[in-house]
This record gives sequence, C-alpha cells and structure tokens, in this order.
Amino acid sequence: MADFAPVRKAVVPAAGLGTRFLPATKATPKEMLPIVDKPAIQYVVEEAVDAGLSDVLMITGRNKRSIEDHFDRAYELEETLYAKGDDERLAAIRESADLAIMHYVRQGEPRGLGHAVYCARQHVGSEPFAVLLGDDMIDARDPLLKRMIEVRNRYGGSVVALMEVEPDQVSAYGCAAIEATDEDDVVKITDLVEKPARDEAPSNWIIIGRYVCDPAVFDVLEKTPPGRGGEIQLTDALRTLADTPAEEGGGVYGVKFRGRRYDTGNKLEYLRTVVQFASERDDLSAEFMAWLREFVRAHDGADAAKDA
Repeated sequence: MADFAPVRKAVVPAAGLGTRFLPATKATPKEMLPIVDKPAIQYVVEEAVDAGLSDVLMITGRNKRSIEDHFDRAYELEETLYAKGDDERLAAIRESADLAIMHYVRQGEPRGLGHAVYCARQHVGSEPFAVLLGDDMIDARDPLLKRMIEVRNRYGGSVVALMEVEPDQVSAYGCAAIEATDEDDVVKITDLVEKPARDEAPSNWIIIGRYVCDPAVFDVLEKTPPGRGGEIQLTDALRTLADTPAEEGGGVYGVKFRGRRYDTGNKLEYLRTVVQFASERDDLSAEFMAWLREFVRAHDGADAAKDA
C-alpha cells in the first residue's frame, strides 16, 4: 500500500436555503429538521466521527446559527436538567457538544457545491478530506465512509460513493462512467456528468453525498467555471481530476454502495426516513408500529369505500 497522507478532516456543506421545505425552513435550517428527536445534521457528524474524523468543518450561511448552537454547550438547560435529576436528557444534549471539534465558515453566496467545498481550503490546507452532504444519511450499520477512506489509502486520488439507480433517475444526479478494478466494490472513474439526460448517461451509477477528496481539488475548483445551473459543480472538478496524473493528485475511484441510504432532501423521502427510524427505535417501535398498521388499515378501508 502506498504511503498516502491520512484523512483526518471532514467538511459538511450546510449553506443551502432549503426551499423544498418552506415555510418550515424560513427561519430554521433544513439540516436541523428532526429525525424523530435528533436533527439530521447530527447523524451526519456522527458518521464522520465513527469513521475516525473528529475535526469537522461546517460550511454554513445566513440563518444557520442554530446549527452552531446545537453543537455547543447549553449551560442553562444543562443546569435545569441536572437540578431535576434528569440524567437521560442531560446526557442527550451533552452528546452533540462532545461529538467532535467543530469549526464553521460561511459561504457568502450560494454558488454551488463546488464553491462550498472551496470555502474549506484554508482550514483543510494540503490534506485529503471527506465531504459529507447533509441531505444524505447513511445507516450507521453500513460503514461507507470508512470503506472510502480505505480505498483512498490504497489508491490515492479522490473517491466518490456510487449507487445504482433506475435509468429514469440518473438525470437528478451526477453520473459516472466506470471501469472495474480487482476489488468487487471498487471502480475507476473515467468520466463524470452532472445530471445528464437519460439517453446521455454513461451508466446507471450515480454519485451520492459522500466524497473523499485529494487536496488537488482546490486548485481545480479555483479554475472551474460555473456549470449546470450557473453553479460551480464539484462533479466538474472531479471530472478534471479523473484525467489528471496520479502524481499531481489525480485519479478518481468509486465505491459501489449497496447499503441503506436515507435521502432527506425532499419532503416525501424525509417522511419515509422519519417513519423508518421511528420503526426501529426500541422506545417507540411497538406502539408506533401498532398505530401505523391501524392507520394504514383504516386508510385502505376508506379508499375501498370510496371506490365501491
């Protein structure tokens, strides 16, 4: 195995406006919407920490202060819970503050994911780093990021997470042209296309919100012009790196992910995620599932009555 610099830092872009969830996100960041009783962004930070990355840089924007507050101490609340002897809730609110060493930088204007990642340059420096998108949650039982870091440690370059989708879904994602390696779940990326038309997609393998980037990506992003949507696309920069020599930080690899992923970027998938998480909670599942079965039964009965 080559001697590549270790991955120690994680970057979490969280500057989006959350327009799909208006009016809820008018004053509340979409990343703070709860999955049962924990904000979605905390699951993402926990994933980074579980992969060994305790240095986390959050790329934020206006009206995102509550994210910083969530990962900070809340002394007044802690004192109140301590006085009540409520050790369980006290531990729960301290957990987020003790998760990682958190840093924050603002993306001054929404210029795309590539620009958000570029905002991390000063903090990351010349080290490889992970990027975790807040809209994508990966089940803790499926250690995708750990596997991606292993692939980076073996091959160098940058690594993206890939999932196979139906052909009619490729136009919503960045899509990869791939070549096999000697590892079943690892491929070499030969081309990347941001949100291609169905008949122009190079494969059915799309990029999901996990990346491990070589620091060479910063020089490329600096020169990358706005692409689709008038934004600076990380996909375009990685496409350039796919054709860059390895000794210059080039080469892009993909990890084929076949595990459990939760997309909280739109209302329907967000609701599905909440239901799935509630259904697996030891303190909720029995009562919640009993109610859910009864609700579905009643709903189906009402539909049948309408059709009669």
